Amino acid sequence: MSDSTVTEPEGREEVAVPQAVTGEDGPGPLIRPRRPRRPRLWFEILLIAVSYWTYSLIRNAVPEQRAEALRNADWIWRAEHDLGIAVERSLNHAVNSVTWLIVGMNYYYATLHFVITLGVLVWLYRWHPGRYAATRTALFATTGVALAGYWLFPLAPPRLMRGGSFVDTVTVHHTWGSMASGDLKHMSNQYAAMPSMHIGWSLWCGLTLFALASVPWARVLGLLYPAATLLVIVATANHFWLDAVGGALCLGFGFAVARLWYGTLPYALPRRLPAAGREPVPAVQSA
Repeated sequence: MSDSTVTEPEGREEVAVPQAVTGEDGPGPLIRPRRPRRPRLWFEILLIAVSYWTYSLIRNAVPEQRAEALRNADWIWRAEHDLGIAVERSLNHAVNSVTWLIVGMNYYYATLHFVITLGVLVWLYRWHPGRYAATRTALFATTGVALAGYWLFPLAPPRLMRGGSFVDTVTVHHTWGSMASGDLKHMSNQYAAMPSMHIGWSLWCGLTLFALASVPWARVLGLLYPAATLLVIVATANHFWLDAVGGALCLGFGFAVARLWYGTLPYALPRRLPAAGREPVPAVQSA
């Protein structure tokens, strides 16, 4: 008898691996891809709230190893000079000279990081429930691995470098734009710049919109959002270019986790799931 086939909700057919009669020879539970399930609103709200609280608690509990963080910043700055990409200071001073622009970037840095990420999660939940859990898993795994980076590689942002001559744009322009500046600086670990989760999260948002949005302008905005975020984090002296590379690597790890857990990339999953209690029925072909 030939392999059985399963018809996907969007009309695609995929070859299903024949299941053994006994469970002894079948794939074990640790290697069998997880089937997407219909997301539950109350659970997702609770999960996001608890996860963000846990992330903030752990991130801010990382020892503020100031001396090591400053040494690492000097090392990053020298490495970027060797690579010919150490233009953060020039960009910081150039943008700081345009008051309306730098003030707008300060508020961009403080708000859109959270607003757009939550907005994309809501959009996924509403319009792509079949892909929601896997895509959310990629985001959470990205954020989780970033915590290891904060612990293993404490890094001062450019604005806190010794003799770096960077402008702390939030302090200079008296805007509310960073938990690590002004009156709020004692509430957050200032030496957790590597990797940049502004880049990790904005890339996640941008790739998700580019892959799944049905209208061209939304896909274009998806590509522009992480590019604009990169400009903002550097111009405000909150990150080096290489912090952004670290954020992108964390996102790659997050998608790898989702790929292993669900057996495919999140965007390749069906857009919608069968109604409760209904599962796709394998159609057995004759030999």
